[in-house]
Amino acid sequence: MSMEIPSLPGGPLSGVVASAVEYMVDAGQRSVLFLDIMRQRGDQYREHVSQTAPHVLQYAAELIMDGRKLDEPVNYALVRIIPPAGVELDLERRPFIVVDPRAGHGPGIGGFKADSEIGVAMKAGHPCYFVGFLPEPMPGQTIERIARAEALFVEKVISLHPQADGKPCVIGNCQAGWAVMILASLRPELFGPLIIAGAPLAYWAGVHGKYPMRYAGGLLGGSWLTALTSDLGAGKFDGAWLVQNFESQNPSNTLWTKQYNVYSKVDTEADRYLEFERWWGGHVNLNAEEIQFIVDELFVGNNLAAGKIEMSDGRKVDLRNIRSPILVFCSKGDNVTPPQQALHWILDCYADVDEIRAYGQTIVYTVHESIGHLGIFVSGGVAKKEHAEFSSNIDLIDVLPPGLYEATFEAKGEETTSSDLVVGQWVMRCEARTLDDIRAMGGNSPEDERRFAAAKRVSELNLAAYQKFVQPWIKSMTTPQLAEAMRNLHPLRLQYEALSSQNPWMAMVKSAAEGVEENRKPVAKDNPFLAFQEQMSKQIVHVLDSWRDSQEALSEAIFLNVYGSPLLQAAVGVDPTSEPSRRREMSPEHRAMLKQRIAELKAKIGEGGLREAALRALLYVGSARGMVDERSIEALRQVRREHGGARLTLAEFKTLVREQFFMLLLDRDATLAAIPKLLPDDLNQRRAAFAAIREVLSASEAISGERADRLKRIADLFGVDSGETTSNVAPFDPKARAS
Repeated sequence: MSMEIPSLPGGPLSGVVASAVEYMVDAGQRSVLFLDIMRQRGDQYREHVSQTAPHVLQYAAELIMDGRKLDEPVNYALVRIIPPAGVELDLERRPFIVVDPRAGHGPGIGGFKADSEIGVAMKAGHPCYFVGFLPEPMPGQTIERIARAEALFVEKVISLHPQADGKPCVIGNCQAGWAVMILASLRPELFGPLIIAGAPLAYWAGVHGKYPMRYAGGLLGGSWLTALTSDLGAGKFDGAWLVQNFESQNPSNTLWTKQYNVYSKVDTEADRYLEFERWWGGHVNLNAEEIQFIVDELFVGNNLAAGKIEMSDGRKVDLRNIRSPILVFCSKGDNVTPPQQALHWILDCYADVDEIRAYGQTIVYTVHESIGHLGIFVSGGVAKKEHAEFSSNIDLIDVLPPGLYEATFEAKGEETTSSDLVVGQWVMRCEARTLDDIRAMGGNSPEDERRFAAAKRVSELNLAAYQKFVQPWIKSMTTPQLAEAMRNLHPLRLQYEALSSQNPWMAMVKSAAEGVEENRKPVAKDNPFLAFQEQMSKQIVHVLDSWRDSQEALSEAIFLNVYGSPLLQAAVGVDPTSEPSRRREMSPEHRAMLKQRIAELKAKIGEGGLREAALRALLYVGSARGMVDERSIEALRQVRREHGGARLTLAEFKTLVREQFFMLLLDRDATLAAIPKLLPDDLNQRRAAFAAIREVLSASEAISGERADRLKRIADLFGVDSGETTSNVAPFDPKARAS
């Protein structure tokens, strides 16, 4: 397609006419190239869905366990990620396991790019494994059966790394996040730190005016529609409906921006767009039992944090049983899993931070200011920052004393103190927080809780009516062939099929695109018609966003008014005058166990040696700052390397940290007063230990204020000068004990 700018007798066209012709040539060529990209997208879709095990991992992988061959078969599999050339793994470091979400799309998003969760973990030296799935579920597959299969996968990884310095770190993305949390509550002994990224755990939580997806269940009358869709699928739920629900949250991007971005940058954007669409169009199916559990127990029922989910053997899912550190990653820009839905389970489970500690839990959260839901998993910038820091500092997180923390990140610069102790380009800190910090993000009022409770009850009634009066008829009329035809005719699938090479008209597009590429004439960037095009695009986005905002406001108003009706609430068994609280009380069994543990720790206050005394001192002085800095942990590692002594495993060190922390928490004065009894008589040993303590504490900033006062108290207990440094004392022996 070659077009020359025409000219008039006496010279070429100029001014507005010339700009218009130049723009029309470019626009025509871009239109042809855009259509050809759509053709490639359709062909790519057909090729992708024809594969037995389609995925978008950018890494080679080795199959370790095939879930289809288990006694209770599932369509999940465990693979080992083979590191690319130039990446060296440390087999003594804890392995990472990335579990991808089965929320309508196929697997691989956690390893979608080199800068990904898998990529940054391998760069940090960790062996990596991936849990993915096939497009079709196995007969009889349930969420509980998948959990048991994933437990076997984790056990297998543990057996492959007997020398690792800790249990596997497991990353659960989106829907996989709640699945990992359920499994970790049932099998806490299998897990190292958990990274829960963009995963909803408190499904009713939110604030007015935002995040309308939480109202969807109530507006549709509950989960009867889920059952109907599964029945029309002959016992399978088409994941394309989940993808469509996601797309409906941002119509301007779905209907315009995503395509316009390709059209406007057609010479450079094709590869990135096609790469993403390969995953976005890879829809998968779920069994009816799976999706019904998800909707009834989680999204409408909100039973996870309440501890009301029960397994077939009678065990209750209690998130307070998790013993591994839990790192929750969420974003204010995520309209699918806003911070409230990611974090308010903590408010449901605990009265305060002391209760978190009483369960021995360490919870770390970080809130991104703007990234969207998918960006949490696919953004290279997020991978290079947050996920890279999580991977590099996972041991720091694992040894944090129990409590609630927020992970913050500060860019490393020339002025950064002890920058040689920082891994990567960011300094990670874990700052102590209280439940009030989470409450400050906003949440439901008692009136809102009653509204959602009423919606849950309406859902149960509607589902029961559907199952009794309608479901038998639907099942008898739906054949597997009819169900398959309806899946193939889903609008999201048709948009790929219609523009693929199967459409005979697209053959002409391909031929025309080849001609355009040979004679491409991009418009000048300062062309006024190009500027007008951009302005029109912004107007279209504005109109679609305004329409979305009006629909969301209307949806919220309908939900709040319908389910806020005292008459409706009373009719379905919700007391309109109650003050509902979802927070659970500590069980008598746990209180008894806690009482026994407190007695044991108090009895051990006077036991130990120099190692216990030094760690006790570090915790006492460091707690005055209310945060833990990665530089302090790296300084502690260096002290251990340089001064030798019997090396503790990470698990042993973690146990020691927790014991000393709880002793200080239970009776600080008695715990500190016992320090001289733990110290050796050798003054040089005490001076060396104190100097090492000072070195660790000063790694991130100068010691001042209350920390300086506390350090002076420790110096008195050690019987040394508070100004001691490692430069003027001999190395200490951590094994040294009092005479």
